[in-house]
Amino acid sequence: MNKAVRVILLDEAEILYKKFIDIAAQQTIQNKEGTFEIQLLRSIKQKIDFIKANPFYGDHIKKNLIPREYAIKYDTKNLWRAELVNYWRLLYTIKGNQNETTCFVIGIMNHEEKF
Repeated sequence: MNKAVRVILLDEAEILYKKFIDIAAQQTIQNKEGTFEIQLLRSIKQKIDFIKANPFYGDHIKKNLIPREYAIKYDTKNLWRAELVNYWRLLYTIKGNQNETTCFVIGIMNHEEKF
């Protein structure tokens, strides 16, 4: 039996995701296709689907490279990175029990931002 996998966006990741949804919706109304925001939103949704299918989809970040503030704030000892379009990335941590795996998205950032 496969465990259920949930993906939950937290804090700034959730705020940024909702912002891109709003911007993409406005651009769609204006018949703008292929904008950066629409591409990024599609990429985020795609990676969330990949993570639901396989929580270990992304690149594992070594424990000694996990920023202390992430480790403390999210009480995590693991961090994963999924590459998005235009050099953006999605950071998530995996937690679970016998019945369910939950992946918490804790960051959506561009290549210039350091974690």
